[in-house]
Amino acid sequence: MTTLTAVARAKVNLFLHVGPLDADGYHPLASLVAFADVGDIVTVAPSDRLSLTVAGPFGKPLAGEGDNLILRALRALGDAAGIGEPALAVTLDKRLPIAAGLGGGSSDAGAALRLADAALGLDLGEDRLADLSRTVGADGPMCLAMRSAWAEGIGDRLSFEPALPPLHAVLANPGRPSPTGAVYRAYDDGTERLADRPVPPAYWSAPQVIDWLARQRNDLQAPAVSLAPAIGEALSAVAATGARLTRMSGSGATVFGLFDDAASAQAAAANLRERHSNWWVEQTMFGEDRAKAVQ
Repeated sequence: MTTLTAVARAKVNLFLHVGPLDADGYHPLASLVAFADVGDIVTVAPSDRLSLTVAGPFGKPLAGEGDNLILRALRALGDAAGIGEPALAVTLDKRLPIAAGLGGGSSDAGAALRLADAALGLDLGEDRLADLSRTVGADGPMCLAMRSAWAEGIGDRLSFEPALPPLHAVLANPGRPSPTGAVYRAYDDGTERLADRPVPPAYWSAPQVIDWLARQRNDLQAPAVSLAPAIGEALSAVAATGARLTRMSGSGATVFGLFDDAASAQAAAANLRERHSNWWVEQTMFGEDRAKAVQ
């Protein structure tokens, strides 16, 4: 068994339509999800026991966290395979902000599941890995797949969307956590919306997709901004760089801007870093589904 590494790519909700709380205590939703080409780095290596080491610019708050989603997923994998706790030393290089609306923890767990499956020669298959990924939450399967998809239900009903074109983008996080539970409670106190899935764009070229996305919404954006005004500042700052569309991802606090080309996105990212040196800012690309990076 050798050391294996993968990128746990950031998940971005290009739109997010949220319905009212149902009888089971869940919010139905509809979303088009894409994955960025930036993310955390997960590495697994042979060991005599299961362990997790967290490093990276956003790793400190997670150090010593006994119930990290990675460990939860790998323990479930060990139980499913009948091997007990997998004997792996896992390293998480945490490069995405925490509580950022980017699915970081779920993507980390999904990457770890794939790496462990390969490193241990288990060959559990896609369906069993998807079932195991649900142990970390409803977004587990989509983060395991790391493919552009429509997400419905509570985020667990996926329809992959290969037509989504590459979209040039900038991600910006103002350094304020946006706890999902608090945002949903604020949403519940406001005007109820519907978890409607819109008719897809007639053509899937990047300009037309951006125009179509502009007619959609993120129903959690206003509640999140009410709790963390810094998110509103980030939305305004990204819009001021000339983005074709600016929106918050998930429950925040990360916002994204979509641009016509890589040069425009690069210039916008440089502008934001200069004006907001304490923010996390990344130029990136959405929707280009790449082979899963396992090395």
